[in-house]
Amino acid sequence: MDLSVITVTWNAKENIDEQIRSVFSGCKNITCEEIISDNGSKDETVNIIREQFPQVKIIENGGNLGFASANNKGVGVAQGEFLLFLNPDMRVEEGSLDIMVDWMRKHPDVGIASCKLVDQHGQFNPEASPRRFPKVWEQVLLLLKVPHFLPMFLDNYLMKDFNREVEQEVDSVRGSFMLMRRELVQKLGWAFDPRYFFWFEDVDTCREAKRLGFKVMYTPIISCVDYVGQSFKKRKSYWKQKNFSKSMLTYFKKWEPMHKWIWIAVFRPVGIVLAFLVDLFV
Repeated sequence: MDLSVITVTWNAKENIDEQIRSVFSGCKNITCEEIISDNGSKDETVNIIREQFPQVKIIENGGNLGFASANNKGVGVAQGEFLLFLNPDMRVEEGSLDIMVDWMRKHPDVGIASCKLVDQHGQFNPEASPRRFPKVWEQVLLLLKVPHFLPMFLDNYLMKDFNREVEQEVDSVRGSFMLMRRELVQKLGWAFDPRYFFWFEDVDTCREAKRLGFKVMYTPIISCVDYVGQSFKKRKSYWKQKNFSKSMLTYFKKWEPMHKWIWIAVFRPVGIVLAFLVDLFV
């Protein structure tokens, strides 16, 4: 098996059929499988997959395990030489996964690769762009909602200087489309650190890859439509901020000394209260 595509779903009935069809059309010359790790969907997601795509493997987790653990469950049954972690709200182009797998085989020093992520109109999607590794002060500003008024403070973190037409090594790519070498997973013992529930697990894995001597690469050799966070749009701001900031704290505790991560711990409750107020009054 050349490629295993692993997708975590949670109430994804609006997009999952289009995504699965695109995956199989994306693999013209390679063998592939798709594995769905479902985090307790209450809609018709699982039924749609069973009825329309009997060849797809479904793992029913019975509840919301989060992104990292659910993906790791998919890895446990995957047979592919390469692993593509692909969100349910994505659409790959015909034959494009053939190209990406061939590219990875020609670049054995690359542990993780991603492509040009575009919106439904084919325009580059800056929300899904690679990012630099986060700094504590940038994340504190995020917790305090400062970028809503002064967005320029995050220009470096968000790579506003990024040239989307140039193939390049980057700090991190988004977990919505992450092609990973199995050797990296074998060395880590997981694809994503299970300490993360949602958010920061993709950044963490990219940092682990670099620690182990692998490159993390962006290549515009193919493009993929990313509808960006359709499942998360169903969640309230409080829930998102609580889980986002928890993962933020986990990340900095793992990679930075206490005198740095303590500032995340101090300002995290402020961010959660602000998110609660947004739900209350907006």
